[in-house]
Amino acid sequence: MIEGQDQVARVAQGLRRPVAPGGTLQAWLLGIIAFAVILFLLVQARFILISLVIAIILFSLTSDVIRWVGGARIGRLRIPPVAASVVALGIIAGFLFALAGLFLSQANTVVTTVAQYTDPAQRAVAELFSWMGEDVEAAVLLSMQQFRVADYLRTLAGQASGILSGVVLIVLFVGFLFAERLFFSAKLTNLFGDPARARQAEAVIGSIIHRVNRYLLVKTLVSGVTGALAFAAMTAFGLELALAVGVLTFVLNFIPNVGSIVATIVAALVGYVQTGDTVLALGLLAVLTAIQFVVGMVLDPLLLGRALRLSSFGILLSLAFWAAVWGVAGMFLAVPIMVAVMIVCAHVEGLRPFAVLLSRDGVPDTRPTLDGAAPQKAPVRPEVRA
Repeated sequence: MIEGQDQVARVAQGLRRPVAPGGTLQAWLLGIIAFAVILFLLVQARFILISLVIAIILFSLTSDVIRWVGGARIGRLRIPPVAASVVALGIIAGFLFALAGLFLSQANTVVTTVAQYTDPAQRAVAELFSWMGEDVEAAVLLSMQQFRVADYLRTLAGQASGILSGVVLIVLFVGFLFAERLFFSAKLTNLFGDPARARQAEAVIGSIIHRVNRYLLVKTLVSGVTGALAFAAMTAFGLELALAVGVLTFVLNFIPNVGSIVATIVAALVGYVQTGDTVLALGLLAVLTAIQFVVGMVLDPLLLGRALRLSSFGILLSLAFWAAVWGVAGMFLAVPIMVAVMIVCAHVEGLRPFAVLLSRDGVPDTRPTLDGAAPQKAPVRPEVRA
């Protein structure tokens, strides 16, 4: 008995022994190496990964509709899910190819128009600093001319042929996702080995799909309203390129925080370049800023509600990271990826602190976790005082 107690005491003493500093350092080094490898793969395989992420988003947008169509009946006939998936895939493929064809047909026009306005825009920006002296104006003009906008756009136009390859890859990914959807629940059950945990995992995936879908639908509506109002403002001021500015505003509003600022500045700059009237440009800037503020602060939160509780600082970090990794496409995909990461971290007990940091109010979710831990009590939300 005494010998057994001694063994227990030795084991307990070993458990209380602090971890060697070398082990902690080794773990940190392995983590840094793993992050570097993952980052390298993200950059090198970005064409495939961007296509995959877009395919997953398109699949999530249509999966609920396919499920509803698959359960509908026409008299005594029931539409099979396979037929609904084939029809949805055909619609997605037609839409993507039409969009790619429109972009390719307008690529040369866009390059020509931007090249035509680049030099006047650079001179117009330099003239805004004329009150500081001719030396400052010349220095600003020289700095602006170092940005070879036309050459950059020509390079993009030369790479536009890769869009068709991306569309084909996206359509293939979506088709295989539709095929895998029929067996997804069985795969989750066999993967986790526990039907309860499989249902929890499926609920997490459903939560990600629901929030991303709602974000994209609301963002499309809000961006459409903002683009239409920008078009109306440009038309009311009697300016050219009103349609182009409206489309640009619609597209850039999908980039949170940064996109609306860029769209407003570009529209005001276009107005100043066309007229040379500072008062008109400032008036247009004020009108567009008011439109962005009202839509962004009233309509956007009203429609989104609490479906998207993301930290503003976290969104900026996500934009910076994915812009550095995937370029412009990464900026459009930053928020959906961040939503998915936050929801997954919120349902894994060990990663929940990251979800708290990514959330706006520190309360990402209160559902059961995926690692078998008991559901947490709903934390007290912080009071916001004026």
